[in-house]
Amino acid sequence: MTPHISERVQALAPSATLAMSQKSNELKAQGVDVINLSVGEPDFNTPHHIKEAAKKAIDDNFTFYTPVPGYLSLRQAVSRKLREENGVEYAPTQIVVSNGAKQALCNVILASINPGDEVIIPMPAWVSYVEMVKLAGGKAVSVNADITQDFKITPAQLRAAITPATRMLLLCSPSNPTGSIYSREELQGLVDVLAEHPGIIVLSDEIYEHINFTGSYTSMASFPEIADRTVIINGVSKAYAMTGWRIGYCAAPEWLAKAVTKLQGQYSSNASSIAQKAAEAAYEGSQECVAEMNAAFRRRRDLVVELASQIPGLKTNVPQGAFYLFPEVTYYLGTVTPEGTPIKTSGDLAMYLLEKGHVATVDGAAFGMEGYIRLSYATSDENIREAMRRIAAALANLK
Repeated sequence: MTPHISERVQALAPSATLAMSQKSNELKAQGVDVINLSVGEPDFNTPHHIKEAAKKAIDDNFTFYTPVPGYLSLRQAVSRKLREENGVEYAPTQIVVSNGAKQALCNVILASINPGDEVIIPMPAWVSYVEMVKLAGGKAVSVNADITQDFKITPAQLRAAITPATRMLLLCSPSNPTGSIYSREELQGLVDVLAEHPGIIVLSDEIYEHINFTGSYTSMASFPEIADRTVIINGVSKAYAMTGWRIGYCAAPEWLAKAVTKLQGQYSSNASSIAQKAAEAAYEGSQECVAEMNAAFRRRRDLVVELASQIPGLKTNVPQGAFYLFPEVTYYLGTVTPEGTPIKTSGDLAMYLLEKGHVATVDGAAFGMEGYIRLSYATSDENIREAMRRIAAALANLK
């Protein structure tokens, strides 16, 4: 039959991070030694006590459907975590567990955004935000903040972006792709603007909360001016090295949590029962594993920043969280490769680094900011050193 793909899907862009990872794997399959710095995934194994909880869940026959929003025991654990760690109150009835934070984000957007609604997204931003808004029929409104602003928007920029059609602000701190973290004072400036517009939902992606080198963390939900319309997105993927377990959640006003539950009940139902019990153990057990992984990421951050700063023309900030570096590479745009191929865009540069340097990165344009590339340092110190050596050598060959 003639292929018939919906306009909805045709309008979506493929994930640039997954696409680059796929190209990296294809080269590896051909025998090329590629170092993959394109994927945002901790390289640690899931902690032992969490795996043991999953095994016990199987033995105890937690193998049936769960309530759509998740086991009550897990939602109670999340509620306690939010209260004790973040100083915010969300009852278990306000929490919906999903198949990863990615589904939790999409759930909230689909449940609250109508065609024509505007969603303000500070740029650079994770590749899926704009596509999720597009899927809902909404309009993504980009607000750019480059390296000179440490990739953080100002209250004045936020105020200028708000229109009568604005329905949501989608904020990520610590940020993917930049690692920047808004301080409490910086968030207060944004909150002061949002307080003037009570119809705007604040969607706060806090999935990198525990990969944080500042010693403190402020959740958007902790500001009383906007607490009743703030949605927290979080999960176990990054903090507990549980990407494949697919457990994330939203903590939302109860009216929105009910809408999300209704939506999820129709297209995916509950998240894995076994993974939910593992996530419960993650929240209820020792947090030493989180501190140990955070210390390793901080060491790697220091290493990659040091090595990047030694490469001529590469401009970097010092990320305060997550596990990404987002250097500006405009110095190299307009050059040509030894074979005479022009490097016109950051996408051209990322492809050159993959094909000639054998290091996979991601084009900054995928995150809404041309002239940058994203490097993930969620890999070993040895890989970081070798990858940066290869990048430096490849860039030195450009003319």
